[in-house]
Amino acid sequence: MAPYLSSNVSLLPSDLRLRHTRGRHLPESDQRCKSGISGRDLHQSLFLILNDKKKNILSSSFQLTNSALPGVDLMIAIGTIIMVLGFLGCYGAYRESSCMLLIFFILLLLIFILLLAAGILGALSEKTVNDWVKKRLQDFTPLTKQPESVKQDLEALQAKLKCCGIINGPGDWEKPPPSCYCNGTDTTDCKNGIQNTPCSTKIIDLMQQNMQVVLGISFAIAAILIFGMIFSMMIYCQIRKKGGATRP
Repeated sequence: MAPYLSSNVSLLPSDLRLRHTRGRHLPESDQRCKSGISGRDLHQSLFLILNDKKKNILSSSFQLTNSALPGVDLMIAIGTIIMVLGFLGCYGAYRESSCMLLIFFILLLLIFILLLAAGILGALSEKTVNDWVKKRLQDFTPLTKQPESVKQDLEALQAKLKCCGIINGPGDWEKPPPSCYCNGTDTTDCKNGIQNTPCSTKIIDLMQQNMQVVLGISFAIAAILIFGMIFSMMIYCQIRKKGGATRP
């Protein structure tokens, strides 16, 4: 499951081209980082697991591609399925078509089973996803050796999430940057004036918070599906009893 996806991203002209640290635009052929892991890799690894406010930190410096907006295609598919289901249910009830109502019931049952399977799979794979996030982010250590563009986005991320480092906290930096220092208002996770929580922990916490929202929505959808199946089967049985079923 992907609880952390969103397609509500505003694209600015500055988002369509990688920006050089001195302010001039680099040509298309020079947008790849030649020193190993690029800043765009960091952007892609975090883009899918942060909400809109957190994503905006990284999206201003790196090129956005269609792969970063999978929610659009997903919403189109969901809208199409809902439209077809609504037509089958309403038209079947209006025409008292037992065939359409039966198809409507079967489709609702299939969606309910898929939703249940996805929920179980998501619960079982939570640890696997967390390990994948940590392993993916660990590729960027040591942070001091990363390009300037990566460091700038990391510092912005640290300031926003109130964290320091990726995996090992401040130890990922040879010298912690200013974004690692506590601002004096929230010193819960501070040690010697420096944020002690690594950003991977904060990112995983965000994922879990979004997962709770998705689970709540999933339960609501499951309840609607159950009511839909009950009512469609009641109408289907009444039509069969009356002998008023029509053939489409």
